[in-house]
Amino acid sequence: MGEENGFQPRETSRETQREALGGQSDAARTWTAFATPLIGKAVRGASRLLRHGGSAFPGKIVEQIDPGFLARTLADLPYGVVLVSGTNGKTTTTRMVASMLETLGLKVFTNPTGSNFTRGVVSALLTEVPLSGRLDADVAVLELDEAYAVKFVQQVKPRFALLLNVMRDQLDRFGEIDNTARLLERVAEATTGTVVLNREDPRIARFASAVPEGTGVRYFGLSPELRRFFPSDDDMQTTVAEEAASVAGNGRPSANDRAQQEPAGTSVSAEAPDADGREATADVTLTRVGNHEADFLIDGRAVHTAVKLEGVYNLFNAAAALATVRAVMAQDIASAQVAETMPGQASHASDAAISDESPVDSPVDHDRLLAALAEVTPAFGRGETIAVNGSDVQLLLVKNPMGFRLSLGSFPPDGHDTMIAICDLYADGRDMSWLWDVDFTSLRPTGVAMVSGTRAWDMALRLEYDQVRVEQTGTDLEAAVRQFVTARPGVPKHIYCTYTSMLRVRAELAKLTTVADAGVGR
Repeated sequence: MGEENGFQPRETSRETQREALGGQSDAARTWTAFATPLIGKAVRGASRLLRHGGSAFPGKIVEQIDPGFLARTLADLPYGVVLVSGTNGKTTTTRMVASMLETLGLKVFTNPTGSNFTRGVVSALLTEVPLSGRLDADVAVLELDEAYAVKFVQQVKPRFALLLNVMRDQLDRFGEIDNTARLLERVAEATTGTVVLNREDPRIARFASAVPEGTGVRYFGLSPELRRFFPSDDDMQTTVAEEAASVAGNGRPSANDRAQQEPAGTSVSAEAPDADGREATADVTLTRVGNHEADFLIDGRAVHTAVKLEGVYNLFNAAAALATVRAVMAQDIASAQVAETMPGQASHASDAAISDESPVDSPVDHDRLLAALAEVTPAFGRGETIAVNGSDVQLLLVKNPMGFRLSLGSFPPDGHDTMIAICDLYADGRDMSWLWDVDFTSLRPTGVAMVSGTRAWDMALRLEYDQVRVEQTGTDLEAAVRQFVTARPGVPKHIYCTYTSMLRVRAELAKLTTVADAGVGR
């Protein structure tokens, strides 16, 4: 399967591949390579037994006793590390990239729970690394939080980086949006092989000028007709502000007005120019979205696929995943060609071989690639559907203005009951002022049946300003979940929730029905 898809066969000796691609030999490994996995597994077992700490707790301990564990373990991978970061879409996009690479014959290590700090990656490694200390994988596909991505690249230089977008998120941690952009730019600067950028996000697209010499740049993008569905952070304005401006008679055009006034086929947001000022060419472009289906333009070829993912934003994430997998495929071909002609020098030459001028064609069967994409299911809490009391309950993670807006636009409330659960712990971001940048007017016709979480009353007040009726409000999240999902059997339900509230909602639903184990907090 590997040969026909463009990858070297899995049966090829990984030790030979590691030596050719610059990895460590067994002889070079230190005693800690054997002791650390044993200690980490012991901590993991004890934390499970005592129910102390979450999924990242063992990683925190290992980072303290063996700071070199992460870099040493990932240095052995023949195809290196694919780092995925950005404000929105990291978990689902990482899942897509990993799934497609596995379908193409690679053995993939990833951090599937969404624990995206460096200690979360270390914890995930401890579940996979045997006592020998050798990770049995070809490539790592890792989701990293924007701030911890910078810490990660100080230890491990990724061969590939996928940078999705920059939006205001967790203002207490990141500050304003340009600071977040600077963090991700440092990831681009550290990448050795190929950086995949969002052409439609001007802050992301400009990273093309920051990549080091010899590192390639690829883009994923949208057709002009779809760009209005993805306004930039600068374009966002709430309906409340628009209506207030209209009452005041100041004549200021809103973001919605601008979108309606633009001629068909034009964009209301900035585009990425290349060095000559022209729009950069995207390796993969999303051209049409439908109900669980989408069309893409891949290297000039129009393709169609069905998808199990929910929400228009996940179809754009699929374009990002496709572009990233194609970058890995292209580098693999370059490595194989160099290995045939210059044995022992594949690592350096393959990184240099992938540049903006490199061809992206490969013998990989893109029908199989799209078939793999079609089978990817939503990550936990990201459009995940759980059957409870005769109703389909859909969990929708929201953590910033753009993410909440896109979710509201992708999941119409008609025919559904709606609940919103907002908590403000560290993992959510303590600053909830971003709720005032979300347009909730689409909920006016149906209202919201339940508002809960530690910031329930703040959320209820925000809905009142958008003239959205709220039936019940309460801070006891577990009680609110039980009441909401057991009411009106058979009526489908949406629960919009921040990260920690989503974990609590899933835990409560697990008491009522079967809920897939995501491995979080274990």
